[in-house]
Amino acid sequence: MPTGLTRDAGWEIGVSKTLPLPAGTLWDFVVSPEGVGIWLGGTRGPLPTEKGARYETEAGVTGEVRGYRPGDRVRLTHGTTTVQVTVSASGPARAVLAFHEEHLPDAAARAARRTHWKAVLSRMEAALTA
Repeated sequence: MPTGLTRDAGWEIGVSKTLPLPAGTLWDFVVSPEGVGIWLGGTRGPLPTEKGARYETEAGVTGEVRGYRPGDRVRLTHGTTTVQVTVSASGPARAVLAFHEEHLPDAAARAARRTHWKAVLSRMEAALTA
């Protein structure tokens, strides 16, 4: 089976980066309007936290919250894919920020989304360490 293709979730991609911040600080930014604007493109209204709640991005993409664990992860549909954002401690003042997207249509979409998520990580890091 090719890299990135799974039996259950189809094509998927995951990227992560360790940042020099406590996990709580990183989480607070990830779910803030500024952070959501970077990784999701901004939402019309605050990002909902209740499972099953619907949202719409400023670009018109709709989705549904599938899971939300404060300080840990948010999982949501984003159009036809599912995106999960996680924050995990990697020491007293370090945390890992990870993005995972599944149900991508093909290898080309996987490659494009890999580029996208790496750029998101760079923008998040720049915003957090400025």
